Amino acid sequence: MYQHSLEIIDLSHNKLVGMFPTWLLQNNTRIQGMYLMNNSLSGILQLPNSTHDLLELRISNNNLNGQLPMNIGVIQPRLENLNLSKNSFEGYIPWSMGEMKSLNMLDLSSNNFSGELPKPFITGCHSLEFLKLSNNSFHGEIFPRFMNMTRLQWLILDNNKFGGKIQDGLSNARFLSVLDLSSNRFSGQIPDWIGNFSGLNTLVLSNNLLEGGVPVQLSNLEDLFILDISENRLSGSMASSFNLSSLVRKLCMQKNALNGSIPNAFLRTTSYLVILDLRDNEFSGSIPIQIDEVPKLDVLLLGGNHLEGIIPHELCKFKYLSILDLSRNRLNGTIPSCFTNILTWVEQSNDTYGIPPEMTSVISYDGYYSFSSYNFTLAFELQSSVVQSTQETEIGFVSKNRYDSYKGSILRYMLGIDLSCNELTGDIPTDIGNLQEIITMNLSHNFLSGSIPESFSNLTNIESLDLSHNKLSGRVPPQLTQLNRLGIFNVSFNNLSGPIPDKGQFGTFVESSYEGNPGICGPQIKRICDSSEPTTPPATPSGDREDEESESAIDMVSFYWSLFAAYVTTIMAFVLILWLNSYWRKQWFCFIDECIISSYCWVLRNVFHSQRRNTKGTTQTPKAPQPEHHEPQSQSYPKTPPLETQRTQQHTNTIAYSILHSSLSTKDMAAFLAKLSAKEFVVLEL
Repeated sequence: MYQHSLEIIDLSHNKLVGMFPTWLLQNNTRIQGMYLMNNSLSGILQLPNSTHDLLELRISNNNLNGQLPMNIGVIQPRLENLNLSKNSFEGYIPWSMGEMKSLNMLDLSSNNFSGELPKPFITGCHSLEFLKLSNNSFHGEIFPRFMNMTRLQWLILDNNKFGGKIQDGLSNARFLSVLDLSSNRFSGQIPDWIGNFSGLNTLVLSNNLLEGGVPVQLSNLEDLFILDISENRLSGSMASSFNLSSLVRKLCMQKNALNGSIPNAFLRTTSYLVILDLRDNEFSGSIPIQIDEVPKLDVLLLGGNHLEGIIPHELCKFKYLSILDLSRNRLNGTIPSCFTNILTWVEQSNDTYGIPPEMTSVISYDGYYSFSSYNFTLAFELQSSVVQSTQETEIGFVSKNRYDSYKGSILRYMLGIDLSCNELTGDIPTDIGNLQEIITMNLSHNFLSGSIPESFSNLTNIESLDLSHNKLSGRVPPQLTQLNRLGIFNVSFNNLSGPIPDKGQFGTFVESSYEGNPGICGPQIKRICDSSEPTTPPATPSGDREDEESESAIDMVSFYWSLFAAYVTTIMAFVLILWLNSYWRKQWFCFIDECIISSYCWVLRNVFHSQRRNTKGTTQTPKAPQPEHHEPQSQSYPKTPPLETQRTQQHTNTIAYSILHSSLSTKDMAAFLAKLSAKEFVVLEL
């Protein structure tokens, strides 16, 4: 294809296969933008042999493999946007990429690249604004002092093997907006100079080996939107002067060794906070009362700390709270009955609040490319002029006796409360039964007393209910059999008594769900109940019985119809086989013929011959008795049948063989048998 004036070619989102079309670049030297995203191109990336003035090359989400051409920076020195993500490239970044002085966007994520970043690349690509190397196997230390990427705004290096300290070379990127170094092997402390990035809105350093304290300089990040420093080795208490930006929506510090009290500043200055995750640290003291100043809080995870005191009633002011985890602390007192004020737990809400399935940061570029080679000026705006970096929200929560991670849109449907492993006392409030939208509830390992509220039968959406290791008494309410979605039910190690319900879902729970309760009985635990106590819930009303009968009738009708359909299908399949296969068709008809002949022979033996024998017995005259003659005994030998009898036997066998292997019709066969003599019938019987 020769189009000497062609400047842009976009074949994205198709089903193109084969090698990379190098010939397009060779035959069209004026091409400045080539877009081949979301196809099925394979093989290695081959470039023209001579220098080309291409400005944009996007071939992401294909099946390209092999190493990048070593001279890619020499052949494409004017390249400004290079996107090779979601392929199978491997090997090192070529040193020649340092010659791309105009490169401002580079995306090599989701490949098999490895090795260290070459020095010419770090020092030569001084125009880079967007650099994404996620999901590869790069290693080594980065950000040396001679790093010359001063225009960087987005730096995303997550899921690699980078290590060492975060060096000062990165501090030269004063315009940094997004910094994601998660899931690497960085060590040392979080640098104080990160607080100098006045435009930083996303800081993700999770899942590394960072240690030390949280620098108070992070309080200077006035535009901070996401802060995630979880799963490190951070320790120490939070400074009293530590403040957060009022724009923070996601704050994650879980799985560290932070101690001291939870700073009031976390909640006092963040009116947009949606997710607060401080689990598995060493925070102590009480839950801050000022927490009610965060009206949009959706996820509150404080489990696995050393918090004490009561559960503050201020929590009930969170109308849009979805997940609450206060487990594995030292909280005491009673369970607040005001949880019914949390609207998302009580009724379905169409409100716009909720856990965002993803956190998004946006960065805009003002640059346009203008191509005036046509008879008019074509203003081509970069498709990436507004680039979005999406970090999918992921929340871990214990449900159904296991720890699961929920992320994406499924979070909007996850509603749960976990107060387990505390020192809570008193009765379970009856109002808790009004939390109809709750999916999982864990109140185990406390000192709760009283009985299980019958109002729990209103928890129509609950799937997991754990009340084990408490001091509950009384019986398991039979009304709980109405919970049709209940998959996990555990009341072990309490003081319960009486029969166990065995209807509905309760017929599926194993013995371990009830162990440690010496007073209960029922078939689930193989303990016979006293005859004075009913083992089943009260009888259902007549209306329910009629519904069950109607359902049963419907089931029988369905059974008859399915039986008829199976019968017809079998017959049709059999006929189809005989129609298609001549050999089996012939065998089938031969089998039918043999059955007919066998039936005729049976009739002859058991009907006609028996009648003849009876007639012969009535017409035969008796003979006079003969005197007895005593002859000397001699050795007896088998008598040889007369010659006529042998011939008759052979003749009869021939007739029988002819009958079995003939193709006579039923009517002709009957006429043929009628002509046989009586003697032949007799011999045929023998």
